[in-house]
Amino acid sequence: MRTMLITLLLFLAPLSGCLLETEDDGCVSAQGSGGEGPLRILTYDIAAFSDEMLGGFTCNTGYEIELIYADDAGGILELLLQTQQAPQAHVAIGLDNTYLQSAIDFGLLAEHDVNTTHIDPTVMERYSGPFAVPFDQGDVCLNYDEREVDGENLTVPTSLWNLTEPAWKGKTVFPSPLTSSPGRAFMAATVSYFENDEDESTDAFDWWQAMFENGATVTTGWTEAYEIHYSGGYGAWVDGHLGDAALTVSYCHSPGVEAYYSGNWTVSTSLLLPRASFHQIEYGGLVNGGGNVEAANAFLTYLLSEEVNHNMPVNNLMQSVLVNATWPETEGYRYHTDVPEVKADLSTERIGAEMDAWLLAWTHEKNEAEA
Repeated sequence: MRTMLITLLLFLAPLSGCLLETEDDGCVSAQGSGGEGPLRILTYDIAAFSDEMLGGFTCNTGYEIELIYADDAGGILELLLQTQQAPQAHVAIGLDNTYLQSAIDFGLLAEHDVNTTHIDPTVMERYSGPFAVPFDQGDVCLNYDEREVDGENLTVPTSLWNLTEPAWKGKTVFPSPLTSSPGRAFMAATVSYFENDEDESTDAFDWWQAMFENGATVTTGWTEAYEIHYSGGYGAWVDGHLGDAALTVSYCHSPGVEAYYSGNWTVSTSLLLPRASFHQIEYGGLVNGGGNVEAANAFLTYLLSEEVNHNMPVNNLMQSVLVNATWPETEGYRYHTDVPEVKADLSTERIGAEMDAWLLAWTHEKNEAEA
């Protein structure tokens, strides 16, 4: 695995505005910290972690919060590995199901004490052990610009192999699986996709080689791919937008998000090829040896509360993991959100066991195409 560039930003969160020397506002005393200091949370820049949300936790429990930021889910895993002998955080939030098994195998997480009975059982099927709890979910899949893929300029693919045809040359962009969790998730989906197609003579990495040879752009992360290169999203209003790609990796609900923020209007839609999508779940867990266990368990419980978790689609642009979770109907959010019927069929255990080999194969094909 390529070493991630990790940016540590210690943010002494101004969340104690809820904590008063009196209890007139309903906030509990800061004595909830139990003498172990603030709860240190290792995460990436998760949108749901607003001052209001974190301040609510401090107000309700008395535990103050200190955030340690990594670049992304991979950065969280890297930092946990680098500090395993001297943990810097009490709880880690943001590992997804392409990283979780590695964290468990390396002994980076401790057993939690959180009630998970109100979580959708289908979410728990992916992982139901004691080392992590899910807090959001979404389907990673290809998105395309309907203005470009209109049946004349480009035809809607009925197979991933269509994207290797001359008409698609230089029209696709992918976040790298080495440095992007959506990129990693989609690469894993291609493994499942080609294991289940009719041609037994080719596999996912033959396809990736053909894509590289067909001018596919690879970016470090999702943001650059979606905002700068993809023509069908909100990147058109971002400085430096190129719009040179009609198709990219995002989420099957990304068109719904586009509509939600654009008055029920979007030109983006998702490509629902069987097994070409990956059901991504993000997790939180106690850091093994990190301490402050009571506060860490309290935060995970708060993250799974009705108050916080049912608002994930709006506050975090991901789906809740609670029973009966739905997408909002406001401004076409639900209408433009697709749900794939057949997703990649890969267990968390298999992903943990084979991911490094997949990444090596992907890197080899990319290097060969660039040679």
